[in-house]
Amino acid sequence: MSDELSESKVLQVVEWITDKAITGIPPLSSAESLAQEYLIDQSFPDDGERIESLINWETAKNFTSGFLTGLGGLITLPITLPSAFAASWVIQARMSAAIARISGFDLGSDRVQTFVVACLVGDAVKDIVKRVGIQISRELTKTLINKIPGKLLTEINKQVGFRLITKAGQTGAINLMKVVPYVGGFVGGAFDGYACRIVGKQAKELFYRPERSDKPDA
Repeated sequence: MSDELSESKVLQVVEWITDKAITGIPPLSSAESLAQEYLIDQSFPDDGERIESLINWETAKNFTSGFLTGLGGLITLPITLPSAFAASWVIQARMSAAIARISGFDLGSDRVQTFVVACLVGDAVKDIVKRVGIQISRELTKTLINKIPGKLLTEINKQVGFRLITKAGQTGAINLMKVVPYVGGFVGGAFDGYACRIVGKQAKELFYRPERSDKPDA
């Protein structure tokens, strides 16, 4: 995969995942639309409960038998990997983006989009941002994210992309969970919901601040 793992290819994959997650791809709506489904529902006591419901519902809905296989047939990664990887990454990143939106972040921001996709690597996102020189004690704030230079965003995207593609290419779908526990495995053509839940929990930890009123600090 030497050619496929060039920096340009890796960044192209991350950009592709980001675009499909934010704008949606049939039958998936956009991340904004997904977030609005929960934001307009006044039955939730707070955004934390909205996010928990989103994670639970997306896990159950998106990873039922046949869903991933069907969606995977509609989309193809910019590199040679099973389409099921493309489908699972888009679904998880879309959920992560919706969580960021519910938490008050702007999905049009390149910085927000970078961390949305970074949630796909689970808790390893902390090691990646630390490696490029960013310190995140717990969750992101609007102030912190706006201070991140563009060149560091590119480096984060590159590190996330390399991690995703390398592990996927080395292990294949069946053995992926043994090597990358946060990704989970394929069962009868459907992706294990465990993967979705781990990414969702990481997104909540990164974006949601329970002590805030309803928006990140300015």
